[in-house]
Amino acid sequence: MKPDVRDIILDSIADGVFTVDDQWRITSFNRAAEQITGVGRDEAIGQRCCEVFRASICESDCALKQTLATGRPIGNKAVYILNANGQRIPISISTAILKDAKGKVIGGVETFRDLTVVEELRKELAAKYTFADIVGRSPAMRRLFDILPEIAASESTVLIEGPSGTGKELFARAIHDLSPRGKKPFVAINCGALPDTLLESELFGYKAGAFTDARQDKPGRFQLAEGGTVFLDEIGDISPAMQSRLLRVLQERVYEPLGSVAPQQADVRILAATNKNLAHLVSEGRFREDLYYRINVIRLELPALRDRREDIPLLVDHLVAKFNRLRGKDVAGVAEDVLALLMEHDWPGNIRELENVIEHAFVLCRGGLIQVNHLPPSLRPKAAAGARWRPGMTLEAMERVLIADAVRRHGGNRKAAAAELGINPSTLFRKVKALGIDLPEK
Repeated sequence: MKPDVRDIILDSIADGVFTVDDQWRITSFNRAAEQITGVGRDEAIGQRCCEVFRASICESDCALKQTLATGRPIGNKAVYILNANGQRIPISISTAILKDAKGKVIGGVETFRDLTVVEELRKELAAKYTFADIVGRSPAMRRLFDILPEIAASESTVLIEGPSGTGKELFARAIHDLSPRGKKPFVAINCGALPDTLLESELFGYKAGAFTDARQDKPGRFQLAEGGTVFLDEIGDISPAMQSRLLRVLQERVYEPLGSVAPQQADVRILAATNKNLAHLVSEGRFREDLYYRINVIRLELPALRDRREDIPLLVDHLVAKFNRLRGKDVAGVAEDVLALLMEHDWPGNIRELENVIEHAFVLCRGGLIQVNHLPPSLRPKAAAGARWRPGMTLEAMERVLIADAVRRHGGNRKAAAAELGINPSTLFRKVKALGIDLPEK
């Protein structure tokens, strides 16, 4: 039997292609589809597509079902399927309607591309640019990665400076974990969150009877970290009196619990961090110069996220993987326009703000790619047309914005919106349908 020309053409395509009838039964299945799924053509044809693909969206968010319901094609939606061996395969899918010669809908067609190689490259990049759970490929981060092992191997006190949300505690933990003290405790305390009296008892502990409610001895952070590391976060916020007490610990390696008359040895390494410029505080007389030089033996300066924008795609992939594990989801990443918005943002809250944005998106995104509407409102393009033009925006995207804004300004009145835009109402209706614009009800 002479092979069908259509089958020959489909088998020459590198992407998987299959078609379904109006009962969701597969009517054609090309060679690439066989290779990606591990299911033979003879076995696939006649089966319902969900039985063959077992995809992450088959039951709840079928792309082909959406296309047949709305008439709108879907392009490059990222999902996962299970192949014949039960392996999880990342793919991107595109869908369209199938019509006969008379224009009657007779089914749908879906093409899909194996993203396994892309996924492996992404993992390889993540491994290459990750150091002790710290992610970055920018020159500033690479310089820090290069010196971190030597810093960790020493016993010197380290001062970590950087804006809030840049990961100062993450660096402190990395230094501890890589150090000879790594098997011993890492104990952190936020110095700026406690008044002097509480901070002193938290750091040094107290003896029973030291004050009214002290019914029994309580060990302080220095005792709990014995043999390990104490991390003093926001050290720039402590009072002059507390600075004096800390100076003695650093100079003599001894401390006295409240109510005690016997000093205790402190076998700990001290790491400190601040979001302030301690040198400026010293020049203003607000931070002891001798304490500054005691903690500033080795200084690490962490860059703000806006100064290392090339790290944003890596950080996004890292956070998506993290929240997939925590939430049990199959989010594949972020759409291109979402990444463009993330790259443009100034990130005053740095990595902590980016993490919050991705977590917010995970709440709204069921699977596939994170889209603009999954982002917090503050990151979405502004409603005003002038604020929504971005470099590289297509004519189609601009047209979509203009039409949506015009209809909203006229309270859903399509005729008035068409008059403002200088087009016929029937043209407006046709464009709304073709561009897939969601408009408010009249």
